[in-house]
Amino acid sequence: MKTLAISSSLKNKLLVFLKKHRKIDLVTIYLRFLEMKNDLTPVLFPKEKKIYKSLEELIKKLESEQKLWRETEIKIQFGEHCVDEHTKKIYICPFTGKVFGDNTHPNPQDAIYEWVSTCPENTERVGGLKSKRFLVSEDPEVIKNYISTRKKPITKTVYSSAITGKLFNSKEAVLEDFKKNHIKYLSLQEVQNQNRFEIEESFLKFLQVELTEEKISQFVASLSEISEFKPYLEKWLEG
Repeated sequence: MKTLAISSSLKNKLLVFLKKHRKIDLVTIYLRFLEMKNDLTPVLFPKEKKIYKSLEELIKKLESEQKLWRETEIKIQFGEHCVDEHTKKIYICPFTGKVFGDNTHPNPQDAIYEWVSTCPENTERVGGLKSKRFLVSEDPEVIKNYISTRKKPITKTVYSSAITGKLFNSKEAVLEDFKKNHIKYLSLQEVQNQNRFEIEESFLKFLQVELTEEKISQFVASLSEISEFKPYLEKWLEG
């Protein structure tokens, strides 16, 4: 029978995994083999309810579709602002640059909502009424712009998350927030056992090719040629 190539490095990694997880079954160790051999790190993107083969593939797709960030401009007023070195979150008027900090105002979200609803420079209308649109940022680099006093207002280019709308000082900061807060890493076993989420097309095709009885039999044949795996094989085959 045709066998699957198992390098010395991969053999050692599988043995370490088996010693740590003594009660796993044959299919589970095969899934772990596929992860290691193909360097798989599946991720769930909850917003789309879809699973991708890797974070890199997901980011590449979202970037190509312009679904990660949007370039935007913010206004920064002159004079002093309601922001200091302890501010963690700010609410910004997109029309004037007026800003309220989470630690310098008792109700900053209510304050910015009231401000934009009466702001004379707000010419946006929704249903005949002034737009209540405002910007939010928790990025320390964005917040720093509002701490310093200025002699004249300035306009600065920043990036808004296409997922949350929050502002960030750079594309890199948007990416870090995305990786930290908007994906979930999964094992191949978790991918195989779930039925709630869609699997991205190319990843699904990969699984359909690799998760067959023939492939698992080839994996067993490969393990049978390595003496260290024989005790495990005997247990699996008996089971």
